[in-house]
Formats: sequence, structure tokens, C-alpha cells
Amino acid sequence: MISDAHSGIKAARKAVMPGVAWQRCQFHLQQNAQAYVTKHSKKAVAADIRTIFNAPNADEAKRQLDLLIDKYQTSMPKLAQWAENNLPEGLTVFGLDLCEFNRKRLRTSNMIERLNQSVKQRTKVAKIFANEYSCLRLVSAVIVEISDEWQSSKAYLSLGDD
Repeated sequence: MISDAHSGIKAARKAVMPGVAWQRCQFHLQQNAQAYVTKHSKKAVAADIRTIFNAPNADEAKRQLDLLIDKYQTSMPKLAQWAENNLPEGLTVFGLDLCEFNRKRLRTSNMIERLNQSVKQRTKVAKIFANEYSCLRLVSAVIVEISDEWQSSKAYLSLGDD
């Protein structure tokens, strides 16, 4: 499961799907890090975090995380502490048996956010539904259509080998 760190989402996952791995959205982590960064170092910190997320494997990602923490321990201690406590939540994807192609796509919540946006756009056009089932039919049709597009297009997800 991929999400931001919303406490309600985390609690619901633990209650309903306790055995499912949780990946904190790397995009949201990157955004959250900016709260701990000085204005003149935003690009450098963002590049350092990208290096962690783009690592070829878990060991290298952890090594890069340690380097980031050491690098900013003195100049931006709040960032270093935040990174140590939060960035490991974005590394779950390294523990999954995925090819690099899929790992890069399953590290953010972009897919589900795009799906939700599409459903919202299509239901907004209808404005009023006769009943709950008519809304469910439209939402189901939108999701099936998007699923078909994902499966038949230049594969957003692939079963390719690593």
C-alpha cells in the first residue's frame, strides 16, 4: 500500500490489512523535507533525497540515507533528525520482489491519485445520480476503462525482468 503519512490511513491499514507492506509516498516525503531546509539549499537536499530513492537496492539506499544524515547533522540538524525518522518509510519498495521498472512506479501514490482524479472528473459531469447503484456503475466503468488502458498501453506497469 502506498500513501502519505496521514494518521487515519495508517491506522486503517493496520486495522484492516495488518500484513500488507506500507510504502510512504516518496513524492510526499520529498515535499515534507522542504519544511526543514534552508532556502538556499532546497535543490541540493532534494538531489540528495533523490539519490536515496533512486538507489539500485536497499543497502545502497540505506547507505545514502546515512550519508545524508551525516552531511546535514551540523548545518541542518532538524532535517537530519526528520530524515532519520521519516525517510526509511519510503524505502519499503526495496523489500518487494520487483523489477526496477515497477519499483520506480510503485514508490509514489501518483497512480491512485490520478485514478481518483479521473473518477472525480467523470462523476462531477453527471452531477446527480438516481441512486447509489447508478453512481457505483459509473465509477466501476471508469475504473475498468482505466485498468484496460494501463494493461494495453505502453505499460505503466510491466512484468519485465530486472
